[in-house]
Amino acid sequence: MTLVHLSGQLVCRDKSDASAVVRHLARHVALTRAEAGCVAFHVTPTDDPLVWQVDELFSDAAAFRAHQERVASSEWGRVTAGIERRYTIEGI
Repeated sequence: MTLVHLSGQLVCRDKSDASAVVRHLARHVALTRAEAGCVAFHVTPTDDPLVWQVDELFSDAAAFRAHQERVASSEWGRVTAGIERRYTIEGI
């Protein structure tokens, strides 16, 4: 199996976007870490209050795709849909 690694930034437009991230992040992290195939999942603030560093590691492409599907239909997915993501993905 090939590990899938996503790395990059979640970039908010304004304080309203950043507030939404802060309000919903803990639940999103907890749900993701509980998923089958999640090896590591970190979303950490940077020096810029509108930017978070995102690093995800999943056991294989199927686990990563299942995560993406769950997130798309989750509260986190709806609340953060308009926030820019600058990600690179390796392993798929």
